[in-house]
Amino acid sequence: MKFGEERVDDAEGLILAHSLRLPAAMLKKGRVLTAADVTMLRAAGINFVTGARLEAGDLGENAAAELLGAALAGSGVRCNQPFSGRCTLLAATPGVVAIDRDRLDRLNSVDEAVTVSTVPPYEVVAPRQILATVKIIPFGVDRRVIEACAAFATMGGPLIAVHPFRPLKAALVLTTLPGLKPATLTAAAAATRARIAALGGTVAWEWQCPHEVGAVERTIARALAAGAGLVLIAGASATVDRRDVVPAAIVKAGGAIDHFGMPVDPGNLLLLAHIGTAPVVNLPGCGRSPKPNGLDWVLRRLAAGLPVRPADIMRMGAGGLLKEVHPVDERILQPREPRVAAVVLAAGRSARMGGNKMLAELGGKPLVARAVEAALGAGLAPVVVVTGWQADEVEEALPACDVLAVRNPDFAEGMAGSLARGLAALPADVDAALIQLADMPRVTSGHLLRLKAAFDPDEGRAICVPTFGGRRGNPVLFAREFFGEMESLSGDTGARRLLADHAERVCEVAMDDDSVLADIDTPADLEAERGRE
Repeated sequence: MKFGEERVDDAEGLILAHSLRLPAAMLKKGRVLTAADVTMLRAAGINFVTGARLEAGDLGENAAAELLGAALAGSGVRCNQPFSGRCTLLAATPGVVAIDRDRLDRLNSVDEAVTVSTVPPYEVVAPRQILATVKIIPFGVDRRVIEACAAFATMGGPLIAVHPFRPLKAALVLTTLPGLKPATLTAAAAATRARIAALGGTVAWEWQCPHEVGAVERTIARALAAGAGLVLIAGASATVDRRDVVPAAIVKAGGAIDHFGMPVDPGNLLLLAHIGTAPVVNLPGCGRSPKPNGLDWVLRRLAAGLPVRPADIMRMGAGGLLKEVHPVDERILQPREPRVAAVVLAAGRSARMGGNKMLAELGGKPLVARAVEAALGAGLAPVVVVTGWQADEVEEALPACDVLAVRNPDFAEGMAGSLARGLAALPADVDAALIQLADMPRVTSGHLLRLKAAFDPDEGRAICVPTFGGRRGNPVLFAREFFGEMESLSGDTGARRLLADHAERVCEVAMDDDSVLADIDTPADLEAERGRE
């Protein structure tokens, strides 16, 4: 890749290194300069620009990030579309993320141009939670570098995978000694039930028995006979040796001790065993508390069907000093997806149409109905339709489904008033709104889903605008943070001004066809569309 300063006269095709705000437009970092851009730069009195040019064998930053992201993603992982050389990997299911740390280190050692950062291995993750980011540092990188990194990512199986929780049915054995307070047993049982529930399982059985080898052995056998897939034992007295009461009872019941002790504090005295295929865990004393401890690290792997070998436990020391760590919240299993609504603008007077174009039929359906059905098909909720001219007739043409119609009595004053009324009708928990123009009949649910998938304010994709052939079109998705500015607009300008004012927050989403550029304004436009049907 070549990088440096070039004369503006020779800059067509250059990848711009730094954003430039010109009187006529904002040219963002990473933009491939066109002839029109060069003309604007000259008009602005700029003689030199800094940027990059790819050479033979180079991959652009987005192509490189996408290729490596796909190589990294195993089961339960999906990749977002790359943006500014960054590809984000997300969890597709609740579970535990497994990451091969050794291969990750080797991958990150290949070349400084390629970086992959991840969450800690064996974290509990929720759907849509970010697991990793691939970031290509320069604007382009040699394809051979990416291929070497991809080899590390795939050699020996996926480097990053999410293992979903299994619906474990656990049995809890609580041992007793004279003088042990009932409240202690109650607290231990409650904490254990909460832990297992947070991992998608249930404590199906609870039994108490004396803290004696024979009694514990018989209770373990009872739990296995009942069908328990996991046996948890909370001892009245801490286990201090492999030959102590609880481990002796496990061995007598036909089990084997896998490991005693762990380099995690609190949680040092955890004992892991198995009887047949059923894991048996002798809880450390801290297991009676809901506070995070080494028990959580073991249970999350067992709940996801991952092996827990002695070597796995002995490698838990790094990060194993647990202080001020928050416990797993069972709500992580049901996280809230970003809620994206639709505001369909259908209030205008159709001045060039000779009639209300919202009611004009195409493919047997009014234009306004087609727009609403596209929004519903993309899962947008709620769908708000702003009506104005001939409001009764337009609302009558809406599909017989859950659509909220809002009227703008001042529709003749321009689009801004309709936009403000539509946004004001949205619930407080809406995260973003797709602003649809009802006179664009070729825009489908697929186009809307592509915009919705690109939305990620944390990644800088707070305004998502579709493009085709380098031209921006409609509809446009805006995060809630911009609603206030949009509601203060006036006249017939719409919200396009925000794209220039917040250029750093705009994500252009390339489409495969020109549907996002095509609208209906005249009878001739309508006839042309009918000819396409």
